[in-house]
Parts: sequence; C-alpha cells; structure tokens
Amino acid sequence: QVQLVESGGGLVQAGGSLRLSCAASGRTLSRYAMGWFRQAPGKEREFVAAINGIGGSTYYADSVKGRFTISRDNAKNTVYLQMNSVKPEDTAVYYCAARISAISAVVPSTYDYWGQGTQVTVSS
Repeated sequence: QVQLVESGGGLVQAGGSLRLSCAASGRTLSRYAMGWFRQAPGKEREFVAAINGIGGSTYYADSVKGRFTISRDNAKNTVYLQMNSVKPEDTAVYYCAARISAISAVVPSTYDYWGQGTQVTVSS
C-alpha cells in the first residue's frame, strides 16, 4: 500500500511563492506518474500538474503554466510543486496523487493513490 503525505501549504499573499511537498511511503514511486490536483470550495477537483515516471516529462494546466513547476526526487521518494506568482484563484486544497503507470494523466479517476490534501490560501 502507498501512503502519500502533502505538506507546505499555508497562507500567502498574491504574487508570493510556496513549495508543496508530497512524501511517499510503502513503495518506491520512481516509475510511477505523479500528479498534483486541487479543489476549491464548491468546485470539482482539477488537474494542476503531472510528471512522468520515466523520462520525467512534465505537464501543466494552462492556468498554472509558467508559474508552477513540478519536480521529483526519487532518492527521497518525494514530489514537489513550486508555486510562484500565486493568485487568489489558486486558493484550494492541493492533493498529491500517484498513478500505477509511467505515463501521466489529467483525469483524477485514473490515479490510484491520494494524499489527504494541504490547504493553500492566497490573499489579495
């Protein structure tokens, strides 16, 4: 079984930065695709970013492209989401997810393991 634990969320002013971390245990995830999703109150969970398990290709939602960066440290079994130039509309609970496939996907239901989420609040 895989456990994912997110950290790094909090309150930040618009234009600021945050780095989210997702630490995995129970299995080495170096070959798995990893994704970040977010869910704002009253909205559906949406794709933010993903990174392939092999090769490390990355993918981003248009709303965060150029501002957010996903990366992974396989030695630490950890995935990161660097969030720069944040906006109030980035406010949401951010979830880390792992997919038993090396290929990333944007649909939440295609991911097999999820963390509990970390709150990010951006003030204007």
